[in-house]
Amino acid sequence: MKKIILSFSFLLALILGLVSCGPTTTTDEPATEVSSQFGGLALYTVRDSMASNPKATLQAVAEAGYTYVEAANYDEGKFYGMTPTAFKSTLDSLGLKVISAHMGMVTLENADQLIADVKAAGIEYFVIPVPPMGMFTFDAATQTLGMKGTADELVSIMNTLGEKCHAAGLKLLYHNHDFEFKPLADGTVIEEVLLEKCNPEWVNFQMDLYWVTKAESNALTYFEKYPGRFKAWHVKDMDQEGKFAPVGTGTIDFKSILAQREKSGMEFYLVEQDQTFGLDPMEAIKISHKGLIDIGFK
Repeated sequence: MKKIILSFSFLLALILGLVSCGPTTTTDEPATEVSSQFGGLALYTVRDSMASNPKATLQAVAEAGYTYVEAANYDEGKFYGMTPTAFKSTLDSLGLKVISAHMGMVTLENADQLIADVKAAGIEYFVIPVPPMGMFTFDAATQTLGMKGTADELVSIMNTLGEKCHAAGLKLLYHNHDFEFKPLADGTVIEEVLLEKCNPEWVNFQMDLYWVTKAESNALTYFEKYPGRFKAWHVKDMDQEGKFAPVGTGTIDFKSILAQREKSGMEFYLVEQDQTFGLDPMEAIKISHKGLIDIGFK
């Protein structure tokens, strides 16, 4: 799902914040490359420019070829400083759609209001980016993400929130990092407990392909074992050093993963790059969009 720089600022941001083609016509003007407009972007990638000038940033996202986005900022009833309806109107004016939102600030007390605001913005997927309500942990000394409490406690929270979202006509997804795929001391794998015990009518999953790889696990194994449960993907690459990289420039075998799209249940995907390491984020998302084309995403 909030700032994954594996630092204290990352932890704060993650907790707080913590998807067209048309007929070609012949005119005297240069042909518009309609087929190059596809795919989604997690706005967390361009969070700094979204904070300073959201409309100009969204325009640049559309110009980079993306057609839908995932929100990663909500505060006091507003997305990026805009009311839910104003946020939707701004996106509509730019030919963009907001399909999902990371809502890491959710609690059982504020859930109804957050759900109402997500729905008012025209958003379909309510995404939990980390274990909510104080369960998420970060060890600065070891740069380790984790969770306090039990997997069963997280299941209970997810089912409760999922039922609320379902009643409101929204779809709830849980977004992973690496720790959910790493066996605990007793052998428990948090992601598997969630997959097995969360009601699939209410709770499904957004698989972050970087983080599952970082955990030395295999997305394809999970698609095979739990078909249809991974309704969304975060598509981000990993360089030789294990760092975030633009899509298509790293080591993750996206073609093999994409070949199992139907089995996974994927309905939409989003490019995300948590850090760009000196590369301008807007340039990074352009490189990633070209990478999507080369890999075969549509």
